[in-house]
Amino acid sequence: MSRSSATYHHGNLQAALEDAALSLLATQPAAKISLREVARRAGVSHNAPYHHFGDRAALLGALGVRAMADLLAAQEDAVAAHTEPVERLRALGAAYVGYAADHPQAFALVFDPEYCAVGAPSAEMVPLIARNEELLGGEVAALVAEPGYAGRDPLALAAALWSTVHGMAQLIMLGHLPREAAEPALEALLV
Repeated sequence: MSRSSATYHHGNLQAALEDAALSLLATQPAAKISLREVARRAGVSHNAPYHHFGDRAALLGALGVRAMADLLAAQEDAVAAHTEPVERLRALGAAYVGYAADHPQAFALVFDPEYCAVGAPSAEMVPLIARNEELLGGEVAALVAEPGYAGRDPLALAAALWSTVHGMAQLIMLGHLPREAAEPALEALLV
């Protein structure tokens, strides 16, 4: 049996290639990931990735979608663990920052305009972005319905919170801010 025939029966080759690429992404930026190294890591021929991904950009786009789904799931799980609007928003922010700190290369890929163009995301990314926006928007709407927060513009508050938390995540990822600073910073934001 030829090598290419053996790789055809790999099972779920696409998932195996994505998993191999994600393991590489855990230690290096997306710009350094090659299809050849992904194939080697997955234990398949160097041509195998081209059967599922036309090129490196397509593979990285798929990884960006998986990373966005993971980021969204982390936020949804964190929010679901709380009942009070302030705690839910703090948990949302902490999950966002935590995902960025734990998976900096994957987080960076989610926002890389080369793979997720602003205003023109992939068809797979569109529903994830919408769910993420709905999650933040819903939590902010619940907060501004609370005494002490009434009268605040929910759109402006959502933008301010996301911008601040995203900036904090970037600073933590780059080592300019310790991860331990996130919780008190989130507390200060939502008093």
